[in-house]
Amino acid sequence: MKKVLALAVVAATFGAQADTLKIGYVSPQTGPLAAFGESDAFVLEQVRAQVEGGIQLDGKTYDIEIIVKDSQSNPNRAAEVASDLILSDEVDILVTAHTPETANPVSDQCEINEVPCVSSVVPWQPWFFGRGGNPAEGFEYTYHFFWGLEDVIGVFTDMWSQVETNQSVGGLFPNDGDGNAWGDPELGFPKPLAAQSFDLTDPGRYQNLSDDFSAQISAFKGADAEIVTGVVIPPDFTTFWNQSQQQGFQPKVVSVAKALLFPAAVEALGDNGNNISTEVWWTPSHPFSSSLTGQSAAELAGAYTGATGKQWTQPIGFTHALFEVAIDALQRADERSPEAIRDAIASTDVDLVVGNIKSATGPVTN
Repeated sequence: MKKVLALAVVAATFGAQADTLKIGYVSPQTGPLAAFGESDAFVLEQVRAQVEGGIQLDGKTYDIEIIVKDSQSNPNRAAEVASDLILSDEVDILVTAHTPETANPVSDQCEINEVPCVSSVVPWQPWFFGRGGNPAEGFEYTYHFFWGLEDVIGVFTDMWSQVETNQSVGGLFPNDGDGNAWGDPELGFPKPLAAQSFDLTDPGRYQNLSDDFSAQISAFKGADAEIVTGVVIPPDFTTFWNQSQQQGFQPKVVSVAKALLFPAAVEALGDNGNNISTEVWWTPSHPFSSSLTGQSAAELAGAYTGATGKQWTQPIGFTHALFEVAIDALQRADERSPEAIRDAIASTDVDLVVGNIKSATGPVTN
């Protein structure tokens, strides 16, 4: 690993904020991806309460300040606010999550400016390869934890094998980081589906926030697709699914990521939300506990429902886990510097509310 010292960043960090460690957080709290950030306020309240007395870094007690920025579900905005956190707020570490449109541009800003960053809630392929990652080299300041496309493909095909179909699959892949990865001939769905004798119909990339899915529906009907899959933002799936019903397209199986992760998104479909499926990456039933608060997954989800009156939602666990990783790294760093904090992230091995995270065992570097 190269040892390149970011002198300007270090000097600023050791200046006015000498007794306060700053954690920056970027997520989509408004816009079409806002459902991912629905639990942010609850998680942040819990984390802030837990670190209210400060933490130890290299034998010294530091207060913790968490500065939150809204990506507005826009990658350009995500990059802009990440740059503000780095250059104006002078954060010591940045965490981010929720689709490549947020995590990738934030990670890129951190890599350019040599600021440690941890991200999540993006399959590792669109995060790593979507940023031009080279497996032989990796990145220097940016790290990531989440499942991969191989996991979701395994989950989906296992579900599909339990239903009698003609194995004709329609793919809904938007022109964004997720859609391009899912539809990629080498990294995405085509190869593993073909290996299991599924016939994938991919009508091509569409733009997010489309108001007409007639072309996709027509292609799927023409292929007699009895299965539909994809990675679709919530408003687009509502549009697609309502138009499918209107146009008489009723596949036997629908397994869609992103759009169906959230209770509110499924409720918006009404009766049309019955008998559709998605992947699940965190629930109250997961047998893990927070390294920060000691809460079990069930206790964390229950606390969310008690505080908000809402049903638990999957991002609670991974948003909470981001701060577990960040605070663990800060406490283990040899000194307060970007390099030391980065090196602590690189040696992470900790049990979180989402399971064990061990940096050294990832499928690719970082």
